[in-house]
Order: sequence, then structure tokens, then C-alpha cells
Amino acid sequence: MSRSQIYYLIGLGLLIAAPLILAFLLTSLSDQPASDQNGKNNQNIYWGVDSASNTDNNLYQCVHDNFGEPEVWGRYLGDKENVSVGLDSDEINNLHDNDVRLLVIYNHFNDATGYDHGVEEAEQAIEYAEDLGIPDGVAIFGDIEPNFPVDTAFMKGWYDTLSESAYEPALYGVFDEGSALIEAYKAADEELRENTVVWTAYPQNEVTAKDNAPEYNPQGPDNAMVYGWQYGLESEQCNIDTNLFQDEMLDYLWNP
Repeated sequence: MSRSQIYYLIGLGLLIAAPLILAFLLTSLSDQPASDQNGKNNQNIYWGVDSASNTDNNLYQCVHDNFGEPEVWGRYLGDKENVSVGLDSDEINNLHDNDVRLLVIYNHFNDATGYDHGVEEAEQAIEYAEDLGIPDGVAIFGDIEPNFPVDTAFMKGWYDTLSESAYEPALYGVFDEGSALIEAYKAADEELRENTVVWTAYPQNEVTAKDNAPEYNPQGPDNAMVYGWQYGLESEQCNIDTNLFQDEMLDYLWNP
């Protein structure tokens, strides 16, 4: 066989093999896990609700029948008149019996300013948590509503007190760009910003059933532990809001 014939056969082989190699490469690339908007591969997202009402069997069944089976349920520490009913042992047992994780919220203030005030509110939250037997390592979310005055000093007092306790510091609020809340957070020291769990209520979509929940797309402070998103407010069927949570949030919940 002449040299030209050998070159011809090699070229023919490459011509035949090229489409197969290209198809293999494209298939391999398509099999790579897609990154979510937080840059993490194969992120599991959990659907849940929060409620200011006592979670009795009727409310749980309402959520189950109209929205789906919740994996997380946010509830408040202690009664706040005309606002929220505090979590009790019957609720805890009922939710845990249904394999629902509890997200713990504290809302006994309407002014989030001042270091000493942050310390006082955190101490009260810790007392409520201890009275309920909430285990070590669970986060307590300070509820800072959009109409509350807020400053960095309060956040620092809240953070310092909780981080020195058996519980973890966490904050809830509408962390929209330009708000007093997000500006106060950005002004905090690096330790606080990188070690406070954030549950944001921004942006707002509509309340949905579990199967129709939006893609996980919360907005909050840059480089923060934004592990939860309250995307839908005030359901008409049941007294709940709807939420999505990242894997990492599970480490800060009261698990069954």
C-alpha cells in the first residue's frame, strides 16, 4: 500500500470518527450538574410555610390539602397580642410527628435600634427557647419588619448575645436593595455578616402550592448566609406564608 493510500485511509477514519467524538463530548457536557443561582451544584430546595396561628390539626390539614406536605414550618416564640400565638409543646409534637422541621422566630420588639436593646431582646429570645426545650444549635430569627427603625448596633447586640449562647444568631426581614435593613446589615462587621443566618422576604411572588413554587431566587446581602426565602405572603385558604429553603438551613432548624 502506498503512502498516499495510507494517508487517505487515516483521513477517512478521522472524518468518520469526528462526529462520534463531538457527540460524545456534547453528551458529557450535558450530563454535568447545573449550578443554581448561588453557584452550588445539585442544591436541594425545601418547601415550607410559616404561621402566626397555633398549628393545630385543622391548620396542618388545611396546608396539606391545599398546598402540599410542608418540610419546614416557621413558628413564633411566646404570644404577642394581636400579632402571633406562641409555639407550644402540643404543636411541637404534632409537627415533629409529621416529620416537619421547625424554624424558630422571635418578634417581641418593634424597634431594632441600640446595642443594649439587641442584647435584651436576644436574652428574652433565649429564655423562651430554653423554656420550650429547644435544642442547642437551633437558630433564632429576629423578626425585623419593614416599618421598624433599625441600626447596626441592634444587630450587633443580637449577634453577640446569641453567638455566645447555645443558639445561633439569625435575622428575618425584607432585604431589598436600598432599605434601612440591608444598609444596616452591610455596615456590620465581617464576623456578623458571615455568621448570621438570613431569611429574606424579598422579592415577593404570589403564594403557591408546593408543586408550583418558583425557582429559588432570594435577594439579600452579598456573601451572607441567605438560606431562606419567604416568597409568598398571606394565603387566602390557610393562615400561612410560603417559603423555600436551601440545604444549609436544615442545620439551623429544630429537626424531628
